[in-house]
Amino acid sequence: MNLHAKMNRFFQILLPLWLISCAGAVDKAQQVVDQAIAAHGCELLSDATVSFDFRGRTYAVSKNQNNYIYTRAWTDSTGYTVDSLLNSTELIRYTNGGLVAVSEEMRGKYANSVNSVLYFFQLPCLLNDPAVIKKYAGEMSIEGQVYDQIEVRFMAQGGGEDFEDVYMYWFNKKTLRMDYLAYNYQVEGGGTRFRKAINQRSIDGYLVQDYINYKAEDKFPPLTTLPGLLEEGKLKELSKILNTDVTAN
Repeated sequence: MNLHAKMNRFFQILLPLWLISCAGAVDKAQQVVDQAIAAHGCELLSDATVSFDFRGRTYAVSKNQNNYIYTRAWTDSTGYTVDSLLNSTELIRYTNGGLVAVSEEMRGKYANSVNSVLYFFQLPCLLNDPAVIKKYAGEMSIEGQVYDQIEVRFMAQGGGEDFEDVYMYWFNKKTLRMDYLAYNYQVEGGGTRFRKAINQRSIDGYLVQDYINYKAEDKFPPLTTLPGLLEEGKLKELSKILNTDVTAN
């Protein structure tokens, strides 16, 4: 058998095994995410309004079968202002009930800010969105507990402006909850963040959690190294993500 024939035979054997392995990783990732979504009580968000306070502003997500609305509201010297987003698209701003003209550039910045806060608040409930690409990345022990690791990437279509970002989630194998997450981002010079869930509590059946927000010394370390860096005390705490006065109805 010549070299060309041997290589063909090799790929005939290897390719089906590789495809089976990839399919298994996808199926396992889907199973882990589905279990976490149930454990977090995400079904409550499918037809309800959940609101909370974060850093002096009130955020809310309101959903029904066809649409969802994100809002951010606060009071300052100009009065009572509300930013409203329908299905994460164009932002509309009202102050004291009147429509406010917002430049295209600032509208995009405000929309990204609202989307970011509400996206993280709802995790892991959004990990079955159509643009999400999930892959099982094995098990890892973190602070004495065993976790399933799920890597998430996004399709360009439907993945938003930050579709090139990469996320890693760690789901507790006993509780099925998402206790840690990490991500890298490309905007404004880029970087990497690691979050540890704290103050987990149930609000009418929906699991709410706050976070300690960390960064590593390196700008883009492999995401799978971050739990080890946490245990070694090599991550720098940047802030605490505290969601207060949470209501659901």
